[in-house]
Amino acid sequence: MDMHNVGGTPGGTRTFFLGLVMVIVGGYLLFDHVQVHGGFWRWRGIGGYGSSFGITLIPLLFGIGILFVNGRSLVGRLLTAGGFLVILVGIIANLDIHFRQTSLFNTLVMLVLLVGGTGLVVRSVLPMGQPHTPAPRDPRDPRRTDED
Repeated sequence: MDMHNVGGTPGGTRTFFLGLVMVIVGGYLLFDHVQVHGGFWRWRGIGGYGSSFGITLIPLLFGIGILFVNGRSLVGRLLTAGGFLVILVGIIANLDIHFRQTSLFNTLVMLVLLVGGTGLVVRSVLPMGQPHTPAPRDPRDPRRTDED
């Protein structure tokens, strides 16, 4: 295995690892400044405003009940998976995500590391250029040069 061939292209190993380190550091710094708070369930469907988490459990519970009766039931599996998906989406949709206060310089450092590192990783898998090999000289022609 040739360490100079990242992704099957010539060169780029150092570029890849530098980009990877930049992405990891930039991502860590960015995610370290994000605060996540859970809000209460706000589903404005049936019943108007307020907390309506219980109604999202109905498909999940029906699906589980059907699966206890017949473990191979397609309807039971669909209701269980759909109910679980509705609950998961509802939890994610009700998260409040805030970026902690920081200086403009720190924000720019985080974003440049993240975006620059991503660019270096992408660049490392592209061909970095073939080394120039001169054309072989004809031993019978002493006037021939590489430019001919």
